[in-house]
Amino acid sequence: MTQIRAVVFDMDGVLIDARDWHYQALNQILAMFGVAINHQDHLLEFDGLPTKDKLTLLTKRYGLPESLHPFINEMKQRYTMQLIHQHCWPVFEHQLTLAWLRRQGYQVAVASNSIRDSIETMMRRAQLLPYLSFFLSNEDVTCGKPDPEIYNKAFQILGITPAECVIVEDNPHGIMAAKASGAHVLSVKEPKDVTRDLVRNFINQCESIR
Repeated sequence: MTQIRAVVFDMDGVLIDARDWHYQALNQILAMFGVAINHQDHLLEFDGLPTKDKLTLLTKRYGLPESLHPFINEMKQRYTMQLIHQHCWPVFEHQLTLAWLRRQGYQVAVASNSIRDSIETMMRRAQLLPYLSFFLSNEDVTCGKPDPEIYNKAFQILGITPAECVIVEDNPHGIMAAKASGAHVLSVKEPKDVTRDLVRNFINQCESIR
């Protein structure tokens, strides 16, 4: 019988409703150079990718000079941080869910394509940081999602096998990475879907597998 020992959450779109913040912040700086990502392309191609990978796509598609990548990346992070401080607040159901997981003895972590500063700031403002054993950012891996590297690294830190872990993801790139890691994947559409009952029922379902 499978025993789940840990739950690893993506952040944007799962614990934090920040998907549009990244979209808005990047478009704000891209507008200076006459480039924009429409919302449909954001949802279908760009959502969930590290900023550096988004910029690589923009260079291939629109000829955005690579020499601008460092400046755009830095400014995008600044704009994102402004939006975090304006809009990121605690969600009781998420606090309840993570607190319940810890009380039940599960290890809890976050693995996100965001940078380290953004993750720490969002987790602190959402009052979720105390429930985490650790978090991993795109700065902790060579390849971001959809590569499974970040989840494989999480398993190593947690000291578990993929079969002992539930991953909660929302977007295609993250779901692809989670499935490639071999863990149990709970797919959600948006942060409000993440509840204690949903996570508990999914864990029970996974543990009933022989």
